[in-house]
Amino acid sequence: MAAASTRIRRHLNAPRAEVYRALLDAQAVATWMVPDGMTSRVHAFDAREGGLFRISLTYDAPTGTGKTTAHTDTYHGRFVKLVPNEQVIEVLEFETDDAAMRGEMTVTFTLIDAAGGADLLAVHDNLPPGLSPADNEIGWRMAIDKLAAFVETRRNK
Repeated sequence: MAAASTRIRRHLNAPRAEVYRALLDAQAVATWMVPDGMTSRVHAFDAREGGLFRISLTYDAPTGTGKTTAHTDTYHGRFVKLVPNEQVIEVLEFETDDAAMRGEMTVTFTLIDAAGGADLLAVHDNLPPGLSPADNEIGWRMAIDKLAAFVETRRNK
């Protein structure tokens, strides 16, 4: 059985260059790349090909079940390919003792010029078997909504 994937397409009312910067800026990532009900902490973020990153997402409510600790999902990875203003490819994996949540995942962000801004295609491939594709899609949609708000707000300032 093939590993599951999540694919999200979204129009952003901001130029590709602005969106690309938000994909590679640690402070921006801490703001937008986090589902609702969680907070983000960027431990390391070296935004260059081969550069490493490590990020923790912590549930605001104590009822959230984390993959790394009781309330936290920590993941680490590396930037595989950076094409300025066009594409960011990352490989990442959860830090977990749960074998069903282990394995390298690939996240690809592709930016295309579109009327009034850019179209973003975000693809999250090779989801581990313990990660629900439906839950992953919900979390990714929340994050992409925050990315849109982040770049669109910056553009209107």
